[in-house]
Amino acid sequence: MLRRVPLPEGTLPVGFALLIAGIATYAFFKIGNVALGGDEEFAPIASLWFATFSLAPGFFLPLEQELGRAVSHRKARGEGGRPVARKVLMLGAGITSAVLLAIMIASPIITSSYFDGDWWMLAALATAFVAYAPAHLARGVCAGTGRFRSYAVVMGSDGIIRIIACVTLAVIGISAAAPYGFAVALAPLVPVMFVGLRGNLRTEPGPEADWHEVTQNLGWLLMGTVFAAGLLNAGPVMANLLSEDGQEEVVTQFGYGVLLARIPLFLFQAVQAALLPRLSRLAARGELDEFRNGLRKLLQLVAVVGVVGTTGAFLIGPLVIEFVYDSELGGRTLAMLALSSAIYMAGLATAQAVIALRGHALVALGWGVGVVAFAFGTWLSSDQLFRRIEIGLVLSSGAALATFALSLQHKLRVGAEPTPGSVMDAITDRPLEA
Repeated sequence: MLRRVPLPEGTLPVGFALLIAGIATYAFFKIGNVALGGDEEFAPIASLWFATFSLAPGFFLPLEQELGRAVSHRKARGEGGRPVARKVLMLGAGITSAVLLAIMIASPIITSSYFDGDWWMLAALATAFVAYAPAHLARGVCAGTGRFRSYAVVMGSDGIIRIIACVTLAVIGISAAAPYGFAVALAPLVPVMFVGLRGNLRTEPGPEADWHEVTQNLGWLLMGTVFAAGLLNAGPVMANLLSEDGQEEVVTQFGYGVLLARIPLFLFQAVQAALLPRLSRLAARGELDEFRNGLRKLLQLVAVVGVVGTTGAFLIGPLVIEFVYDSELGGRTLAMLALSSAIYMAGLATAQAVIALRGHALVALGWGVGVVAFAFGTWLSSDQLFRRIEIGLVLSSGAALATFALSLQHKLRVGAEPTPGSVMDAITDRPLEA
């Protein structure tokens, strides 16, 4: 039996925030679709959505993780975290500027190939990327200082803000896509301002920080989360890029299918917010047999959820899509998307265990292998738009999971021991954002 390990502070608020964020995502897609008048009109917003969450978590989640780790470490030593927060803020400004410059340089290609010539959507994408930088940094401060309710507010509230903005635009009769795009882009700033005005983003003065204190694993975390977030949203993004003129409606419907397939993943991440810290604490105490037992049970739970989710997607998924979004999508497509989501879920759980055992580089390698597998699977598997993407997604998740499994076996075999920093990195490593 797995020994009872006390539930770390903050896991329940974070788990609840993940659930709220997930529910808000489905609600926003439904309300936005109705407000704009259908799948074809909503297509630019769906494209913006998946592009935003391919970019922002990938680049900013590592900053959140490293800031939380460094501030928490200083707090444990009785030192103020303001110097490390200032260092990470500088890193965030540099990363934001670099990616924003890349978006601007590539703007003609992005606008013509991805946004069908809509420059307003490109502007909304750039705005969203900039807006998520302070959101992730605020979460890092809250996690490091133990203000987990504020962390949950920042994580969960932007989805509610988007819905309120969307309903407001619809009520006053706005039918152009651009205002809804900027509702997506600007929503994360509202909860940041709220917790900031309440004084929950304060950090105390302390000894000056050097760069090593805030960049111990930043490079590997950055590489891994960019790949992981990209894979998570690769299906709708690639469908948009590979689609032909007049297929906007079916691409939007494919996005609905991806969201439906993620329901088990949303729920799993909320539960995992409580389960993973228990496993990490066992690893930190050197109880590796209990760690293996607990991880095995977690993966068994993932397997059950995956089988149920894939079967349910095939049998009743088309009815759910039709009922919720008034759209059509086949059971085979939904089952393949659910299968890829289930394998991704197992990969995410295994990757977090590897991170807890200080395997940051191996996790970056695993997600990179997944990206390569997706590229080859999508390129070589089929000429049909949806089928080639579905196969690519299953292959990418499977390749990443296999890499993580081998990495975890290696770490356990050599007796790798976690550190408090690696445990926090593992707890906060969740590339699924909404």
